[in-house]
Amino acid sequence: MLKDFATSIVQTLRQRGFQAYLVGGCVRDLLLGREPKDYDVATNATPEQVMGIFPETYAVGAQFGVVLVPAPESDTARADSEDGASKSRAVEVATFRSDIGYSDGRHPDEVRFSGDPREDVARRDFTINGMLLDPLGAQPPGEVLDYVGGRKDLEAGIIRAIGDPERRFGEDKLRMLRAVRFAARFDYAIEPATFAAMQKLAEQIAVVSHERVRDELTRMLAEGHARRAFLLLDAGGLLKHVLPEISAMKGVAQPAEFHPEGDVFVHTLLLLDNLPTPCPLTLAWGALLHDVGKPPTFRVAPDRIRFDSHVEVGVKMAEEICRRLRFSNDDTEQILALVDNHMRFGHVARMKESTLKKFLRMPAFDEHLALHRADCLASHRNLSTYEFIRQKRAEIPPEKMRPSPLVTGDDLIAVGHIPGPRFREILSAVEDAQLEGRLPSRGAALEFVRREFPV
Repeated sequence: MLKDFATSIVQTLRQRGFQAYLVGGCVRDLLLGREPKDYDVATNATPEQVMGIFPETYAVGAQFGVVLVPAPESDTARADSEDGASKSRAVEVATFRSDIGYSDGRHPDEVRFSGDPREDVARRDFTINGMLLDPLGAQPPGEVLDYVGGRKDLEAGIIRAIGDPERRFGEDKLRMLRAVRFAARFDYAIEPATFAAMQKLAEQIAVVSHERVRDELTRMLAEGHARRAFLLLDAGGLLKHVLPEISAMKGVAQPAEFHPEGDVFVHTLLLLDNLPTPCPLTLAWGALLHDVGKPPTFRVAPDRIRFDSHVEVGVKMAEEICRRLRFSNDDTEQILALVDNHMRFGHVARMKESTLKKFLRMPAFDEHLALHRADCLASHRNLSTYEFIRQKRAEIPPEKMRPSPLVTGDDLIAVGHIPGPRFREILSAVEDAQLEGRLPSRGAALEFVRREFPV
């Protein structure tokens, strides 16, 4: 286990005469009875000394006193097996330090190494992340060194900045998003002075890179507490700066006959509550953005509130957001597909057999279906269409859902067609007829082409 490897690093450093402790989020999680995803070690050994003791290290941030010590292959393989995925496993070893100046709002201008663990934890973000643990102590999980009141806040369920919250957030603006994420994940309250500092400095989140903001928001969306996270983002003044398109949903009314739950913002947050946990990144963002086109298309018609072309507008807005936040092309494509197709579920009962089969075989259709289910549960709560689709997917065998083509482009050339744009039209028509069961054989398909598309 990675914990055993981290403990062995602490033990080795101690044997060499250095101080060493587990530190940060892994201590918090161990005290909560959770299995940490990562383990960090803090020590008074310098990066050069750490690299001398552990030759197979990576100096990922030596200027900040940070090196990575990779776990042996046997430990990595065991961790991979437990997690169900292959990933690089390493322990971060950082030298006790104090940070001086944060002119870019993210990284210290100067780092001074220290021999005092109290000085090291004083620079960290929140009290619950500022505890040290001696894993070699007699009492499991070990002896806790708490210089910042982290254990008390952990027991009380409070997210509190270490020291002056304005200074902590001023040093690293991303900490404001991290405060929200931790409060949502653990269902904790944000201490009033910490929350007030967040509200005061919220607009400064703009200095943080789009990639960092994206990653924090993704964690909020995927961890299963997204609704509370976004309510906190809004109350803390951050939402309008990181995702103004979502903030614009507030107060945008919807027709009560379809959305008795309330406005677009209320609906979207309720929908997030019904997503699976953990949630795939693309599904989480597709869910958040599925109705992003409603605010700019809102109008009150004689019969009811309408959102004409909100899907088309939403796809364009979602693409702008994905590009702004530097999503990969593949993730962007799937997020846009979710936004683009979420209203099609209302037509499935009236779809032709060929159209339905093509709809059901869309890439990552399970995500489309999960979004539809969550959408229904966040509004009218009628899952009849969801159950209809599940039944159809169970009834239609794969070879009927995606049959081998009966006719190819070479066949069209053989009967006299000239290659060009019309090929796609002809092949699509043949596939539709095949999916609808009207073409049982290749011969029937060629006869269909001759009859419907004469040369």
